[in-house]
Amino acid sequence: MSDFIKVVNATYIDNFSINLEFNDGLKGVVDLKNELWGDVFTPLNDKSLFKQFTLIYGVLSWPNGADLAPEYLHEIIRATLESNISV
Repeated sequence: MSDFIKVVNATYIDNFSINLEFNDGLKGVVDLKNELWGDVFTPLNDKSLFKQFTLIYGVLSWPNGADLAPEYLHEIIRATLESNISV
């Protein structure tokens, strides 16, 4: 397996949430509503554009040129899963 984290599957859920699966087996939902700011990401607040994401070489990408690093998305999901573990 490659040392690089890649998204291998991405499925739109609702609003600004996407179910992601990574090449290391991690799976989870990422809610990107608070990430959609700045010149390239603000247009993605339009759900019709947001839903048009694709995977390009394991990177979540949109037609307007926006993309999010798989390592960043992996960290968000990992942190979310860890915070949901009860001791």
